[in-house]
Amino acid sequence: MSKKILVHGSGHKAASWKETISYMTKDENIMCLNLSSILEEKEASYKNLYCSFIKYCNKIDGQIHLCGLSLGGILSLNYALDFPQKVKTLVLVGTPYKIPKMAFGFQNIVFRFLPKSIFETMAFDKKDTFALANTMKNIDFSDKLNNINCPTLILCGKKDSANIKSAYYLSQNIKNAELKVIENTGHVVNEENPKALAKILNEYYLRNV
Repeated sequence: MSKKILVHGSGHKAASWKETISYMTKDENIMCLNLSSILEEKEASYKNLYCSFIKYCNKIDGQIHLCGLSLGGILSLNYALDFPQKVKTLVLVGTPYKIPKMAFGFQNIVFRFLPKSIFETMAFDKKDTFALANTMKNIDFSDKLNNINCPTLILCGKKDSANIKSAYYLSQNIKNAELKVIENTGHVVNEENPKALAKILNEYYLRNV
């Protein structure tokens, strides 16, 4: 059976999927990776992180199910475009199809004033978070989305104002993509509404195993 890989965002670690997985159908093929770990102490940049992600995914035999949130969604989308034969299904949660530069810039200003201790629960420390962000400013998949052919599910919390427009755009520009907006939920769907997310994923994977 194909592996299901759950990929967290920049603000969290692999453990952020723990409660969601507890509600999912028991499956030994579910894998959660820590993005900082696969970087293997290389310089924090999107290019290095994506290359490490490619290496991680390509080591797995057969096709894979990719499910990514935010940064994890960006990596998963990028991989599905570059390795279409490898991806059986794609789930994008709160994922931008391009980096909103103004919002991204404002976020970095806020991060700059946060103490280093805040970053201990995030994927990367303060220095690496800024380094990674600075290499992602020009990411834009707008003109490539119609190349996605695998079954694709777009998910977004209704309160995720930063990504709700992107969710609709992705669903309209990826062939046969399915969109579900999750009520009473913000950006971090796997922590804010893990039970609802698990139910959606269980149903989706049951139809696309």
